Amino acid sequence: MVGSLPIMRAILAQSQALLLNRREVMAGAAATAMVLPTLAQTATAAETLVDDASHMNQTPVFSHWITKPPDRDILIDRLRRELKDAKAARRPVAIAGARHSMGGQSIPKDGHAIQLNIPDLEIDRAGNRYHTGAGARWDQVVAALDPVGLSPLIMQSNDDFAVGSTLCVNAHGWPIPHGPFGDSVRSFRLMLADGEIITCSPTENAELFQAAIGGYGLLGIVLDLELDAAENTLLEAQAQVMPAEQFGAALQAAARSGGKVDMAYGRLSLSRENFLREALLVTYGRKPGAGTPPAATVGGFISNVSRHVFRAQIGSDFWKRQRWTIERRFKPGTDTRNTLLNEPVSSLGPAGQGRTDILHEYFVPPARFADFMAACRRHIPGSGQDLLNVTLRYLAPDRRSLLAYAPDERVAAVMLFSQTRDADGDAAMARMTRALIDEVLAIGGCYYLPYRLHATAEQMHRAYPGLDRFLALKRQHDPGLLFRNRLWDHYLAAT
Repeated sequence: MVGSLPIMRAILAQSQALLLNRREVMAGAAATAMVLPTLAQTATAAETLVDDASHMNQTPVFSHWITKPPDRDILIDRLRRELKDAKAARRPVAIAGARHSMGGQSIPKDGHAIQLNIPDLEIDRAGNRYHTGAGARWDQVVAALDPVGLSPLIMQSNDDFAVGSTLCVNAHGWPIPHGPFGDSVRSFRLMLADGEIITCSPTENAELFQAAIGGYGLLGIVLDLELDAAENTLLEAQAQVMPAEQFGAALQAAARSGGKVDMAYGRLSLSRENFLREALLVTYGRKPGAGTPPAATVGGFISNVSRHVFRAQIGSDFWKRQRWTIERRFKPGTDTRNTLLNEPVSSLGPAGQGRTDILHEYFVPPARFADFMAACRRHIPGSGQDLLNVTLRYLAPDRRSLLAYAPDERVAAVMLFSQTRDADGDAAMARMTRALIDEVLAIGGCYYLPYRLHATAEQMHRAYPGLDRFLALKRQHDPGLLFRNRLWDHYLAAT
């Protein structure tokens, strides 16, 4: 969610002096090394535990079924049987892809945890569209589209997430000038609580279409999707550094440039002396006369170098200053659209012993971006949380999702914190999160739901005015409340 191949290349090309003392960087990385989470493990003969990317949600479940490609022909029957068994025993059901959420949004306590992994990809080159199973990972999609000259119109900024999960959280990326993922969805099939399968689109079961996009799997099981594709092109980058207060207007201008910009992202300085006061805007436009783009690639050694610098920032103002120096000196280059999208979140490496990475995302009206930066400077430095990265993206208005977080143009501020994995660290994170949510709501913005459940119920209702209608549709189509997760249990079970 927070890496970028251009910055990795910049690190490789421009930071040789910083990286000559590799032993020092490696020592810092080793000091923070930790084992990546196991999604499901048997704690005892009678208990299965499931966790997510937060490493803080280990939860007992009744069963954990991970589908495999050979399961394709039996998938529908098996899903219906799971729903029937769960309903009879009054156990919840939750569907997952790669479980990159951080608040148990894909975890059913004492219920049926189902993890989809079946891709089923088909491409309509003439129609610039593709069909995919909900369990496909984005790297599989890019690998299938790239040879025929296509690219996902909208996807998350990393390629190891599942397509169905992207729909359920209505994720966003950095193609310009689009809104969230729902804007690229033509239709999808949804299995309801009684096992019935329906097609949802803007014209067929339209209310369920709007509710399931960003509905966190609470309305049914997304089986497969029909999605829009874009041409894969060779893109050329330009970068500019500016005061952070000017970034909202600059990103908005890039998005409104009449097709001159295809992708864009921003970064912010994080050192103590310059905290959130300077911004970098990188835009990508089509390279004239580029011809057929080369095959998409994935970062290798470059990613490894970037990882060491990234992790060295933990607790180190020195490395935060050095990273910003590297990014300021970034020299624009060229990449294919698919190469820019083809990066796993795992390239950031492990979080460190006793620590975990926690994401926040806030959606800010461009004209109020300076106000949000001022609010962050008030609340983050004294919170005890270590901010490692801020990525900034543009979002066009979302006219599809019932739970829209960007009803108008927004700057998405994606923040990655390093937090201690203990009660004190979590309590401090909760306090800071609630303060930032109050600040962003006060300026007409919103916050994102896939992360830690630290917002209050009142904040959630203020941020998402479509929530009451969503709940009415939930109870209409799932009256037995079969589809539940920790998000539901925490906020909505009593509504």
